[in-house]
Amino acid sequence: ESQFESAASEALAAFGDGSCFLERYVEDPRHVEVQIVGDGNDVVHLWERDCSVQRRHQKVVEIAPAWNLNDGLRKRLQDDAVRLGKSAGYKNAGTVEFLVDVKSDEHFFIEVNPRIQVEHTVTEEVTGIDLVQTQFRIAAGASLRELGLIQQDIKPRGVAIQCRITTENPERDFAPDAGTLAVYRHAQGVGMRVDGVGYTGMRITPYFDSLLVKYTARAATWPAAVRRMRRALLEMRIRGVKTNVPFLLNVLEHPDFVKGDVTTSFIGDNPSLLSIGKSAWDVMHFQSSQDKVFRVERNLRYLANVAVNGHPSSLGADASKLDKVRTTYIPKPDVARKEPGPWRKILREEGPEALAKAVRASPSLLVTDTTWRDAHQSLLATRVRTSDIARVARETQDALGKSAFSVEMWGGATFDVCLRFLHECPWARLEQLRELAPDIPFQMLLRGANGVGYTAYPDNVIYKFCEQAYESGIDIFRVFDSLNDVENLALGVKAAKAAGGFVEGTLCYTGDVTSSKKYDLDYYLDLATRMIDLGVHALAIKDMAGLLTPRSATVLVEALRQKFPTTPIHVHTHDSAGLGVASMLAASQAGADIVDGAVDAMSGLTSQPSLGAIAEAVPEVGLDGDAYAKVSSYWDDVRATLYAPFESGQLATASDVHSHEIPGGQYTNLLFQSRQLGLDGQFDAVKIAYAAANRLLGDIPKVTPSSKVVGDLAQFMVANKLREEDVDTEQWVGKLPDSVVDYLKGGLGTPPGGFPEPLRAHVLKARGVEALQGRPGLSMEPYDFEQAAKDLSEKFEGAAYHIDEKDVLSEALYPSVFADYMEHRLVYDDVGHLPTHVFLRPMALNDEVEFEDGHGRAEYVELRSISELDDKTCSRRVVFSVNGEAWQFRVTDEEAMTIASGGGAGSARKMRRKASSSSGDVGAPMPGVVVDVKVGEGDVVSKGETLFVLSAMKMESTIVAPAAGTVTSVLCAIGDNIEAEDLLATLED
Repeated sequence: ESQFESAASEALAAFGDGSCFLERYVEDPRHVEVQIVGDGNDVVHLWERDCSVQRRHQKVVEIAPAWNLNDGLRKRLQDDAVRLGKSAGYKNAGTVEFLVDVKSDEHFFIEVNPRIQVEHTVTEEVTGIDLVQTQFRIAAGASLRELGLIQQDIKPRGVAIQCRITTENPERDFAPDAGTLAVYRHAQGVGMRVDGVGYTGMRITPYFDSLLVKYTARAATWPAAVRRMRRALLEMRIRGVKTNVPFLLNVLEHPDFVKGDVTTSFIGDNPSLLSIGKSAWDVMHFQSSQDKVFRVERNLRYLANVAVNGHPSSLGADASKLDKVRTTYIPKPDVARKEPGPWRKILREEGPEALAKAVRASPSLLVTDTTWRDAHQSLLATRVRTSDIARVARETQDALGKSAFSVEMWGGATFDVCLRFLHECPWARLEQLRELAPDIPFQMLLRGANGVGYTAYPDNVIYKFCEQAYESGIDIFRVFDSLNDVENLALGVKAAKAAGGFVEGTLCYTGDVTSSKKYDLDYYLDLATRMIDLGVHALAIKDMAGLLTPRSATVLVEALRQKFPTTPIHVHTHDSAGLGVASMLAASQAGADIVDGAVDAMSGLTSQPSLGAIAEAVPEVGLDGDAYAKVSSYWDDVRATLYAPFESGQLATASDVHSHEIPGGQYTNLLFQSRQLGLDGQFDAVKIAYAAANRLLGDIPKVTPSSKVVGDLAQFMVANKLREEDVDTEQWVGKLPDSVVDYLKGGLGTPPGGFPEPLRAHVLKARGVEALQGRPGLSMEPYDFEQAAKDLSEKFEGAAYHIDEKDVLSEALYPSVFADYMEHRLVYDDVGHLPTHVFLRPMALNDEVEFEDGHGRAEYVELRSISELDDKTCSRRVVFSVNGEAWQFRVTDEEAMTIASGGGAGSARKMRRKASSSSGDVGAPMPGVVVDVKVGEGDVVSKGETLFVLSAMKMESTIVAPAAGTVTSVLCAIGDNIEAEDLLATLED
C-alpha cells in the first residue's frame, strides 16, 4: 500500500495526475531486459541483461547474458522482445524490459526504452557489437543484413558484469558526496572495460548525476567474471570523495549473488550490504571499507596541513627546537629473550592475595620501571607517542626479566594527553603494548574517585573503567586520592578490587615526616591503617615532588613495616632534589619490597631515579645491566632526535623543591603552561607563587588534580602580579580560576585539616556557589552507558569508525576532549602510525617519508610542491608523490584566512583595547581563548554573575561581573584569542 501511495504521489508531481493502475503484483521478481536492434523492416536481439540488483528501481549491477536463467524462459523473453519490435516496425537500438516471477517462470512486459541505455556496454562486451556505431549506421540507412547482424550469428562470448561507480555514501542512504579527486587511477587489464571521464584534481559537484565511471568485466565463466570485477574494484583508486565501491564489493561477495540467485529485493533484504565501515562478507583488503579506503588520504591531509600551517600549536612544543627533530633511523636494541618473572601469572591464575604473599616472600628487592608513563610525563610533558614505546616493548620486558615487579605504563596524565594532544586512543595504546609485552605486569595510576580525570564521576563510571582496564591488560592499580581523602580513595579501591586487579593503597607524601607537625608519622600510619581496612593488597608511598630524604624514607618505611608485616610496601619518588637513588636504597634497607625507577636515559631531574643505578647498588635485584643499557641507548636516541622540543630546559637537580614542593610530573607542564601564558623568564616567580598558593589553599598534598589547583592559582597570581595577601580581597576573590573554586566548594573532597577559612567562605560567596556535602560522586546520577553509546553512534554515523564500550568510557571521562579527538580522526584518521618526525615537524619540499598505513601496507611519500596562496580561497595546493603517483590537496592557510577575516598577521589575534580601572570595564585576567560567552548587549547582570569562560592550557577561569549593571558592549566571541588585560565587555549602572 505504501509503495502504491508513493507511486501515485510521484505521478501527481510529475504529470499532474496521480491515477495509477495495478496490472499485476509480482512478488520479488527478477528484472530482465532484452537488447534489440531494428532497421524498420527487421529486428534482432543481442541477448538479454539481468538488472535485478537495484536500489529504488535504479540499476546498480548488470549481467549479460542473464545468469542462472533456464533456457526455455530465456527464449520466450527473446522471442517476445523481437516480436514486439517487429510489430512496431522498430528502428535503431532499444531495450524491451520484463519482470520475471521466479516462482512460476512467468514474465510480464514493463516497457520499451527506445534509446541506448547506460548498461549497453555490458551487452557490447558479450556480443562484440558496437551498439553506438550500429545505431549511427542504421540512422544513415544501413540494413541489419548490411551490418552483418544475422540472428543465428549473434552469440554471447562468455559472461560480462557491469558495475556503476558513483560518488555516493551507502551508509548515509547513498547521499551524494562532493569534493576534489585527490587521486584517480583505473584498474585495467584483460577483460576489463572502463567508461567514464575522471582525473586527479577533478571537482565533483553536487549538481549533476553521481555516476562517475562504469566498470565492465568479461570472462569465459560466471565465477571468473565475478573474480575479475572484484579484483578491478580492489585495485582502482578514487580518493577525495566517498564512493559506493565498498558496497559493490559486499554485493560481489554475497553468497546469493555468487549463485546468481537474486531478485529486485536483494538489496532491501540484505541491509548488511550497506555496512561498509566493515565489510560484511569478509573482504580482507585495504579497499574493502571506507575506513581503509580513506586512511592514507586522511593521513596525507594531516601532513599537508602541517606543511602549510606549521606544527600543531596545541602540542605545546618549543617551536625554536623543531629543527632538532630529525629523521635519523633509530634501530631497535638487540636484546635476547629471557624467562619472565612469575608475578603476572600468579595474579591472573591465583589472584591478588597470592601475589601479595609471593612479593613478601621474595628474597630480593623488586623494581618497577616507570619509563612508559611517569618518566616521560615528568621530563617530556607526557608527549611520547605509542609507536616509540611499542618499538622497544618486547625488548624492555626481556631486559627487565625476573627483576621487575611491573612496568608503570598507563593512567595519570597519559589518558588525557593521548586523546587531547597525540590524537591516539589510550585504550589502543594499552592493548597494543599488552600484546607486545604479554608476560610482565602492567601498572596504572588511578586517581580514586576521579578515575583518570580531573573531577568527580558517577560511581558506575569508575567501576566500569576499572573492569575494562583489567580486561585490556592492566594488572596493578596504584590507587590514590589527591587530598588523601579515604572516602574518595575507597571508591577506586573497591572498583579495582571488583575488577580483579592487585590494588595498592597509596599514601600521597608531602612535607617531612621527621619534622612536620601536620604530616607527621601518626598521620601516615593512621592513613595506612584506614587503607588496610579497605582491603588493599599493598601499600604505596607516592612522593610526587622528591621530598623523601633517606632519613624520612627510613623512618616512614620502618614504621609501616613494623605495623603491617605481611603487606607489601612499594615506594615511588622523583629525583628533583637529587636524592632519589639514596632514598630508594634507604627504603629498601628499611623493609620496602618494591621501588620505582626509570631507564637511565629517562631518569633523574623531575623523573624517577635511575633504575640501573639502583640495581648496581643492590646486586640482588638481578637486573641484566648490559641488556638494560641497550634499552637506555634507544631512549637516549629517541629523546635527542624526536622529543627535544618538549624538553623543559632544566639542566640540573634543584634542592629548592623542598621549599616549593612542585610535583615532578607537574614541573615540566608548569614550564610549558607558563610560556603559553606569556610568563617566559618568570618561572622563579611561579615557584614562589606555587608555595604561596599551597599555603593559601591549606598546605595540601599536591598530586593531580589537587596539584593542578595549586598550579592554576600560582600562575594566576603571577599573571596578575598578586602577592599572597592580595588573593583574599574583594577585587580578586571572585576571579579565581574555576579549578580553585571547585576545590574550595568540595569538588575534590576534603583536604587534611579542613578547608582554609575565611578564603573559602569569601570565594563561594563571591561566586554564588554552595559547598558540597559528602563525597561528590554520591550525589551524581549513574551514567547511562547504553544511551551514551547510542548517542555517540548517531553523532559519528558514517565516520568509518565503530563506537565501542571503550569509546563510551573515554567520552564519559572527557566528553569535550573525546569529541575533539573524534573530529580530528574524521578529518585525519588515525595518525598514530605516522613517524614521529613528520607528526611533529612540517615536511619541507622534496622531503621523503615511509610509513605503514596501519594494515602493513607501505606508503612512500614525497612532498613535491606547495603552491602560492590563492587569495580568493586563502588556500594552497599541496602535491605529494605517493608510491610514484601524484596526490593533491587544497589546504586552507590559517594565517591568511585570519588576516582576510580581520585578524592580525602572525599571532592570529585582533588588537584589543586594554581594560581600564573603571568599574564598568571587564578585562581578561590572563591570556587564553574564550570558550563561552554568557551574556549579550543589553543584558542586566548582577555582581558576581558569570560573563565569560576563558581557557588557557587546560585551566578554565570564569570572568564575572565586577558590579551590577547593564552590558553595554561585548567585545569578544567564542574562539577569540585574548591577552591579559584585554577589554572584553563594558557595563554601566
